[in-house]
Amino acid sequence: MICVLLLSFSSPRVQVSVNVNIGNPPAWGPAGYTDTRYYYLPDLETYYDVAGSNYIYISNGKWIRTWSLHAAYRNYDLYNEYKVVVVDYRGDRPYSDFKTHKVKYAKGYKGKPQKTIGQKPGRAKHGPHHDHEKSHGKAKSHGKH
Repeated sequence: MICVLLLSFSSPRVQVSVNVNIGNPPAWGPAGYTDTRYYYLPDLETYYDVAGSNYIYISNGKWIRTWSLHAAYRNYDLYNEYKVVVVDYRGDRPYSDFKTHKVKYAKGYKGKPQKTIGQKPGRAKHGPHHDHEKSHGKAKSHGKH
């Protein structure tokens, strides 16, 4: 019986674990907001959760969390996308204010100029990096018809 009591007292100490790591903001995130949990991306109507390192968007009428953007936005340049820093919400469902955010920060919204936390990958000092995928399409004719 003493053995059972010792096990029951020692077991809770082993099981208790608290994760206080909020997560690191992405390099494309706006500089100067270290305590922010969510960004709203107006052009994509998507939220980014810094703590969970995931995107939150509507898919088939339901809000989902995923590690990558929706396939339609997979090649979207997040470094140039305007990020609305959500400062007035605490909780796990930033989309509870989606109707307000969608109107207040409509597609194309640009607020104050933003600097990103990190540099855009592929930006070399030698000049722009060419996207070979785009150059494989049919060439448009610019001559007179």
